[in-house]
Amino acid sequence: MTSGTAVHHDGATRCPDCTDGLGKPRPVKPGSLRERMHSTPGFLLPWRIGVFVVGLLFVLLGIALTALPGPLTIPPVLLGLWVWSAEFLWAARFFAIFRRKAQDAWRHARQHPVSSAAVTLGGLAAAGVAFWAVGHFQLVDQTKVALGL
Repeated sequence: MTSGTAVHHDGATRCPDCTDGLGKPRPVKPGSLRERMHSTPGFLLPWRIGVFVVGLLFVLLGIALTALPGPLTIPPVLLGLWVWSAEFLWAARFFAIFRRKAQDAWRHARQHPVSSAAVTLGGLAAAGVAFWAVGHFQLVDQTKVALGL
């Protein structure tokens, strides 16, 4: 600034309405680990990136589990959103919606335990057969040959 006044910088932001590309942080509770991380120079951006990466790993695990039917995909996605919601406002809003839908799905599974178990076990069996078939018939190698890779 040319006026000679001191400008206080918090972490990676340049102004109160700016963000580091990860979204606005949630309000910080006094005395929390987040407050220490946010108040320590040089730790804010790595902390936020770390929170984002950990949450992303859980969400990706949940997405990978979508190949299996049943409620197996819900817990890792919920955990990833929970991790994100601790730091990011956008994730806190999304987490509330997703948690409500997950509770509805769990309530449905508890009300219909036989059909839920049958679908889950059937899906696990189908996935096992698919993995066996890919290995037994060397489908990955055959696909590479067919594509010229």
